[in-house]
Amino acid sequence: MQARLSSYFDTVKMCWYIATMNPSNVVEIPRPSYHHGDLRQALLKAAKELIAEAGIENLSLRKLAERAGVSRTAPYHHFSDKNDLLCAIAAEGFRRRHQSAKATFENPRLTPEQKFEDFICGYVRFAAENPEEYELMFGRSIWKQANSTQELRDVAYPCFQHQLEMIRNWQEVGLLASDSVSGDSVAGDSALRTSQVIWGAVHGIAKLLIDGIYTDAAQIEEISQCAVKLFIQKRS
Repeated sequence: MQARLSSYFDTVKMCWYIATMNPSNVVEIPRPSYHHGDLRQALLKAAKELIAEAGIENLSLRKLAERAGVSRTAPYHHFSDKNDLLCAIAAEGFRRRHQSAKATFENPRLTPEQKFEDFICGYVRFAAENPEEYELMFGRSIWKQANSTQELRDVAYPCFQHQLEMIRNWQEVGLLASDSVSGDSVAGDSALRTSQVIWGAVHGIAKLLIDGIYTDAAQIEEISQCAVKLFIQKRS
């Protein structure tokens, strides 16, 4: 009987407490909230951090959810699988690199020499500052396995095409050599081959830096400047 009365009075006191509670005194614990699109960027940022710490092989959507502080299913609302996530990281890198290169090339205050110098040095600088993105943009994880998504191809191919257009323009103004070969060769061959050679050179410098073979930042700048001088055609 005494136990029942004690329970009854406890219930009455609880009801009284709730009834007299002032809503303004209630402190709500803030929870992370993401607007549409915010979570995707947060996941991409967390994914790059995880790759930098443990490599691509150890990245998973489960670990990504833990790092971002969201449910295990949350990443799947934005990425269908790990490959989709990796391609999204690469696509983001291509967008930023393309925007930067385009802005410099279209700057009317810069000479062709200055634009080409920024193209070479800016390429290597981008790789040094974004090694995880760069490895995905140009590494075997995606391209050699033919795992690229449509989103990635839609941003990567225009970036490659813009590089070819810049090389062709620099040849037209006499900054870069343009060999005219008789026979079956067409005019576009020279720009394409020159673009491939220049890309191979700067990619090699970038990889040597990312892989830790070149560790002195000052040397990288000197090497990049040397590449600029080697490719620029001396004009009379």
